[in-house]
Amino acid sequence: MNTDHLSRIDLNLLVILQVLLEEESVTRAAIRLHLSQSALSKSLNRLRSSLEDPLFTRTAYGLKPTAHALQLKQQLPSLLQSLHQLTLAPSFDPASSERHFSISMVESAYATLLPDYIGPLLQQAPNIRLDTFGWAENSMQGLLQGKLDFAITGRDLTDDSRLKVDDLPEGIACATLFVDRQICLVRENHPVLALVEQGLWTLETYLAQNHVQVRCEGKEWWALDYFLAAQNKQRNIISTLPDFYGAASVCAYSDLVFTLPSSFVAHAQKIYPLKQIPLPFDFAPMAYVLLWHERNNDEPGHQWIRELICNSVSKAQQRK
Repeated sequence: MNTDHLSRIDLNLLVILQVLLEEESVTRAAIRLHLSQSALSKSLNRLRSSLEDPLFTRTAYGLKPTAHALQLKQQLPSLLQSLHQLTLAPSFDPASSERHFSISMVESAYATLLPDYIGPLLQQAPNIRLDTFGWAENSMQGLLQGKLDFAITGRDLTDDSRLKVDDLPEGIACATLFVDRQICLVRENHPVLALVEQGLWTLETYLAQNHVQVRCEGKEWWALDYFLAAQNKQRNIISTLPDFYGAASVCAYSDLVFTLPSSFVAHAQKIYPLKQIPLPFDFAPMAYVLLWHERNNDEPGHQWIRELICNSVSKAQQRK
């Protein structure tokens, strides 16, 4: 773009040109623009000089646009509309917006959170596009670089990773959607069910089991494993999978124990014959959080979606 050339053009002349193209008459155009015919003629001469084209020829029936002017007539309306939009204060109308937004979500949130807000969002903003991606190692960088609008992920609320602004990269803001806890799933008739009934389900018996684990951000260890490692203890993880439904399937057809957020349990039990049992020791809860960049704090579209997600999830949690 040649900004030097553009800076020498009076953009008001484009409005005058648009009206002249519509009226094809200096007299009628001057009336619409509340200008004298002399002032309008001077503006037309400036347009001709700037655009290096006569633009109109005079005929007995008024002004006849040149070929270049006819080409501009096709482009000017959308250009002037865009310029008009630039002069307006920021706004967002969900019912008419056709904007695109992107969100990265940790895999368990697809089943536990997406159903809470996707219906109200698309009902109120039927023409927007929401692109959803899995939470990955580069998702936080995507938020920082503006490649993602939002993210939903889980954060373990251990003593050394409480939800504080200091824990997040500079510029990233967050809102807690809800707090969850870890629980265990086992297949029907699993031997540990008898231990639970007998009151023998303890940390030691938990560690004596074989486990299935979901990888998060490519990592096989969760905060739970680091918590155990600090006590010189470790789970025997036999199988790792990339998603929760896959891990639930393995759990349902083996003796492996699956430790997971409690909010996902009901979804797994709808598909597989699984029994839930408590985690047999105290461990800090986790939080599902909504993340975004602070540059979008006051942007109306972002603000509307953030509030809708937070309110929809809150209402859904109250019903459960």
